[in-house]
Parts: sequence; C-alpha cells; structure tokens
Amino acid sequence: MWLRNLICVIYKKHIGINSYYLNILKQNHFITQKTARYYSLGEINPNTKNLWFVLHGYGQLAEYYIKKFECLLNDETCIIAPEGFHRFYLHGYSGRVGASWMTKEDRLNDIKDYVNYLDGLYKHLHIPSDINIIVLGFSQGVATACRYLEQSSLMPDTFIMWASVFPPDLLFDVSAKKLKNTKLFLVYWNKD
Repeated sequence: MWLRNLICVIYKKHIGINSYYLNILKQNHFITQKTARYYSLGEINPNTKNLWFVLHGYGQLAEYYIKKFECLLNDETCIIAPEGFHRFYLHGYSGRVGASWMTKEDRLNDIKDYVNYLDGLYKHLHIPSDINIIVLGFSQGVATACRYLEQSSLMPDTFIMWASVFPPDLLFDVSAKKLKNTKLFLVYWNKD
C-alpha cells in the first residue's frame, strides 16, 4: 500500500495526473505455448488393450499419483497421468510441491487451457481406435475430467469418478448425450 501511495504522490506532484487514472486496471490475456508434463507406466503398442487416463487431485503430482496404479500394469495396459499446470509449495516457500488443475482465479481460461492440454496429449499419443479407454479422476481431477470429456471428442469406455461429483457448471444434457455409452462409476468412502 505504501508503494502505491508513494507512486500516486510522485505522479500528482510532478506530472499532475489525477490518481483516478492510475486506478484504471485492465486484465489482458494472450495465448502462449507451455511445456506440459505427464507420466506413463507401460506403453502403447500392438498388444495394448487398455489405456487408463488418471487425473490427480488438488495438491498432488502426477509422478507420485501414477504409482498408485502400478497394480494395474501388465503387457496389455498403459497408464497415463497428466499433471495440472499450476505447481506450488504445499507448505510455505519450500519443501513438497503439489499441482492443481485450476483455482477460482481466471478459472475459465484455466479450464480452456487444460482442455486444450488434455486434447493435445490425447492426439500426441496416437491411440488406436480399438483400445479400451478408462478415465479416472480423483477429487479435483473429477471436475477436470468432466469438463474435458464434455468439450472433447474423446469417448471413454469407462469413466470413474473417485471422491467427487459432477461440477455444477457442467452442461448435463451435453454430457449425458456424449457419455451415454460410457460405463460410469462413482466411488466414495469416508476418507480420500
């Protein structure tokens, strides 16, 4: 606050600009490229029959989250764990790092960005059409998966929602039509 006041005094005194004009703030955006990180267990090859997309929850990193799915790994399975763009220290300014798909701040652009990221990842993987696709979201990853599936061309065979529900901004009629042939599971427990 003191810095703002100092700047206003300097401008008013030396340039004669009314502080009203200094308060005009405009939010701006532009599109840029970003390097996205994801982890995989197994690989897509002619033997692959099952592909899991697993989306982490708030404060998790894909590198550790994917390890929870090692028990699914076999010669016919590949597991892909994309990571949210927003990394942060979980406590203070050092130590463990977590990731987030979005917050309430600039939310709509974050949603657009992660939908583009997940769509780009799907295309990057060159997935054959005969592979069984399972999407599993955990906590915040459920809302991410729901919004992605609503806006993308991906039609999973199975969608597992773990420890969360459909986000309130979802267009249910659109999602219901898109997921009508998808097996849907809602998993909850008394603890995450």
